[in-house]
Amino acid sequence: MCGIAGWFDTTGHRPPDKQLIKAMSDAIRHRGPDGEGFHFEAGLALAHRRLAIIDLNTGQQPMFTEGDRVAIVFNGEIYNYRSLQHRLESLGHHFQTHSDTEVILRAWMEWGENCVDHLRGMFAFALWDRQNQTLFLARDRLGEKPLYYSVLPDGSVVFGSELKALLIVPQVRRTIDVCAVQDFFSLGYIADPKTIYRDVRKLEAGHRLTFRRGKAARLEQFWDAVPVEFHGSD
Repeated sequence: MCGIAGWFDTTGHRPPDKQLIKAMSDAIRHRGPDGEGFHFEAGLALAHRRLAIIDLNTGQQPMFTEGDRVAIVFNGEIYNYRSLQHRLESLGHHFQTHSDTEVILRAWMEWGENCVDHLRGMFAFALWDRQNQTLFLARDRLGEKPLYYSVLPDGSVVFGSELKALLIVPQVRRTIDVCAVQDFFSLGYIADPKTIYRDVRKLEAGHRLTFRRGKAARLEQFWDAVPVEFHGSD
């Protein structure tokens, strides 16, 4: 289990509040006792709490491609990363680590938003592409790894692995979602994408969310469980 958090300015290049991002990371420190990492630039901040499992020596995050064009913070495990690495190498990609995290980076370089179609595993990640001025959030097919986000009144976005990370941000409004309360008392849980707070959403399983600076956000479902009809033997 790892933890991720971050902030993105969808309208411009305002400087990130470094102390606020570090406080968001501290709120989920229990998810990653083996280390923390940050990346700050105009209009963007990424934070990662690491539980080291794969590639203990070179798997630190945020992780970057050459020239720092693309950066990622990732929580989870990609089960098919070795076969995917071989495929990407055959397409001309060169790997610097042995981590499944880098496989996601290279998959993005090759397939863009469709990279999630090639990933088999449990994951929630945030990927920043500086060249395209794009923040890309994705959650695995069955929603094993959580990812919360909120669009703030000033046009910026905050996200994190747990709700408590977002509640560190003063601009996140604590207005209770009445429908979510009804869900809780009728179902025993709050159904995605709702949370107890009206202005905080949970990215649904099998969904991707793209924020491109200066453009409207795009939420898409990339996978759904398709019922398989079973034909028994006579």
